[in-house]
Amino acid sequence: MNAAAPALELRGITKRFGDLVANNRVDLAVRSGEVLALLGENGAGKSTLMKIAYGFLRADAGTTLRDGTPVRIASPQQARRLGIGMLFQQATLIPAFTVAENLALYLPGLPALVDTGAIGAQVRDLSGRYGLAIDPGRRAGELSAGEQQRVEVVKLLLAGSRVLIFDEPTSVLVPQEITALFAVFERLRADGHAIVFITHKLAEALACAQRVAVMRAGRLTGLLAASDASEERLIALMFASAPPARPVRRVRVGAAAVPLLELRRLGAIGARVRLTDVDLQVRAGEIVGIAGVAGNGQRELADAILGIAPTVGGTKRLFGEDATAWSIARIRAAGVASIPENPLGLALAPRLTLEENMALGDLDRYTRRGGFAIDWPAVRNDLVRGLERIDVRDAPLERPIATLSGGNVQRFVFARELARDPKLLIALYPTRGLDVLTAAAAQGELLGARDRRAGVLLFSQDLAELLTLADRILVLRDGRIVGAVAPSTATPYDIGRLMTGAAA
Repeated sequence: MNAAAPALELRGITKRFGDLVANNRVDLAVRSGEVLALLGENGAGKSTLMKIAYGFLRADAGTTLRDGTPVRIASPQQARRLGIGMLFQQATLIPAFTVAENLALYLPGLPALVDTGAIGAQVRDLSGRYGLAIDPGRRAGELSAGEQQRVEVVKLLLAGSRVLIFDEPTSVLVPQEITALFAVFERLRADGHAIVFITHKLAEALACAQRVAVMRAGRLTGLLAASDASEERLIALMFASAPPARPVRRVRVGAAAVPLLELRRLGAIGARVRLTDVDLQVRAGEIVGIAGVAGNGQRELADAILGIAPTVGGTKRLFGEDATAWSIARIRAAGVASIPENPLGLALAPRLTLEENMALGDLDRYTRRGGFAIDWPAVRNDLVRGLERIDVRDAPLERPIATLSGGNVQRFVFARELARDPKLLIALYPTRGLDVLTAAAAQGELLGARDRRAGVLLFSQDLAELLTLADRILVLRDGRIVGAVAPSTATPYDIGRLMTGAAA
């Protein structure tokens, strides 16, 4: 081991997917005892680069060095043997197993008889050392998103990882949990771990990192000490331009206006959470924000509104009519659009092109000759118009959608739904995973829809986004609305306390 060498170094990494160059001769290194933030717009190549470092993908060219020694990492198992671990955005725990049982499955050399007591002792030791606060006897399905993330960190540490890669770890956390995560980073750094922190949030990168690396179009465009960086400088490296200023124009909604959406004591049973006695209204020309820790009924609420999940008691009214028993098709035809939380899994056919997915989103609009033909020029025109609304041009309309980055998939779904000029938009985390410029454009379109007198129900875990965009914010916990706050007076910590049950 060379003590002066970086803990992990990538030299000349190149990765192609067909004619797309995802990484173009990238050089990057992270040192022991530092947090390196990795920034870049959607499709810049950040996650691809780190998946190569973790052995999840193989580079077409380039060299990887661990403590100064060239290594070949062909799989995540090899990466873990070299002390490299990666924490992805979605937890990989088995809900029915306890924390200790989940951790046992991850350890190398799993014995026929697992000593969960010994594992529990190790968990408690790590919890005390790094502030991870985990009960090894709890079932994984009972844990919050933040608690599951802590278990994932412990998994990596128990496996002996000294280089830790975090892919957008704050996207599912409330403010208090983000603060706690950065405290964990600091303890790990002090203990000599090397940390790569992939994030879209510039303020978070500046808050916890010692250095910030920026990628654009598959290349490294900048590497700065955090003390020398600023949001303006980082944006310039990410985009070569600053995001457009988008003033927030709040619209006062008259109290007598008929709600576009009204829920009265609505109940619904979902896969994880039961909705109970939900009262909610969305009026024309307003954005109503829904805040909540992931898994507290957001998906169930959206599905009940959209007709995907059957309701159990209560009523749902759309545009002044009782829509409790309406079908999904009737709800969409009436003027309701949606942006789901997992677009690739819930709203798209991955192997079809952008144009084909656009047509599938509204066949009644585009079919001709009794359903035997599709008006492809109309499809293309609407798709291009929708993409231009969020400042996306020259999109690969004929490429299968599965070949796009997660952020670009999100852009497409956003564009498709906006092209329908909806009366009511149900948006679940519409800017999650988007870069600064595209997120600003998407937020501008939400405001534009509201100013065109549409109603918007916005689900978001970005509390700053809710405080900026929403006219009202409701807090959802355990399938119930537990509070309402005014964006003009509330703080992220006020909302966070309601989300976590620290305040009633």
